[in-house]
Order: sequence, then C-alpha cells, then structure tokens
Amino acid sequence: MYPTNHQQDKRFLTATDVAEILHISRSSAYRIIQRLNGELKAQGKITIAGKISSRYFFENIYL
Repeated sequence: MYPTNHQQDKRFLTATDVAEILHISRSSAYRIIQRLNGELKAQGKITIAGKISSRYFFENIYL
C-alpha cells in the first residue's frame, strides 16, 4: 500500500505512520525510526525521538 497524501505532506512521521506505511508493528516501526535517527545523528543532524523526517524516511525506504 502506498502512503496517503496526508502522510506524504507531513514533515515528520510517527511510529504509527511508519507502521501503517510498511504494514508492520509499532515496535518494529520504532526500531526503524531509531536506526534512521542514528544515521542522521552520525551526520551531525538534530533528531526527535520517536519521529523521523518524512523526506529522509521516503529517501531511505524504497516503496
């Protein structure tokens, strides 16, 4: 299933959004967010726990 327009328009995605997009559990979505946020932190970016930049998410998750 493709992300809804509402999800694509959001600046940040929550674990619930990620779980819906990827059809996975919220706990798995949190692990994915944590991994992606770790990559951003390594690049010196500021991150928000439990949320991921929608642009970075869609660039790194191939749907």
